[in-house]
Amino acid sequence: LDAAFDCTARLFALPLDVKQRGFVAESGGNRGYVAYGRERALGATVADLKEFWHVGQEDMLQEHRGSLLPNVWLEDPTIADFRACMTGLYRRFESVAKIALHALAEHLELPADHFASMVDHGDSILRLIHYPAVPDDAPRGALRAAAHEDINLVTLLVEGTTGGLELLRRDGSWMPVSSLGGQIILDAGDMLARCTNGRIPSTTHRVVNPVSAKEPRYSIPFFVHPRPDVLLEPAPGTVTTERPATHPAITARAFLDERLRSITL
Repeated sequence: LDAAFDCTARLFALPLDVKQRGFVAESGGNRGYVAYGRERALGATVADLKEFWHVGQEDMLQEHRGSLLPNVWLEDPTIADFRACMTGLYRRFESVAKIALHALAEHLELPADHFASMVDHGDSILRLIHYPAVPDDAPRGALRAAAHEDINLVTLLVEGTTGGLELLRRDGSWMPVSSLGGQIILDAGDMLARCTNGRIPSTTHRVVNPVSAKEPRYSIPFFVHPRPDVLLEPAPGTVTTERPATHPAITARAFLDERLRSITL
């Protein structure tokens, strides 16, 4: 993680024209560079105050090469370790995610691999985020990340370089969340909410602006996605007379495309 944060800082310190070489319009923001002010949370009226880079599955099986996009790697001497660092971190995050998904299946009295099997060679995303110093001319009400729920199954969040992460409690109040070095926070996404018929609801969260507006922040979340062809439908036992199905079944790819359009990616 220390190496990954160091590499992330060097990546975003590159000139904008160099970073723009990593922008891939046809990826919908799913690979490579997404510029500052490009993403807007679902329902938000202004864009988030951040830029980021997406790394996806690198070691794709032949049968998935048509459904998963290739990664984008910048060739620049200041980030010569970029590819090796991020692909290594990606594999470690995948391993941790599967442990968590096995535990979740056990809790819900499902077969151990019910959720973990969905993400084998899946379309998980490693996101490297840079929240620059908040500019004086930032739009009124703009946050580093406006309140939202993640699209995917679960998100692994390691400690950011500064605070700012908050989650919405059931009583409607916002609770600051922080982690110690080496700890990982997991939050539930909309795909998991669908697959558990709401028993595990999506976590609403945001990243607020710092008291010292000139303080930058770096963050490296890992968004755990299923394979594109996986059908998102309620797990056995989660639909009852008292809790009828809340959403129709949909493939992970169709749901992802729908949500990316809604956040202007």
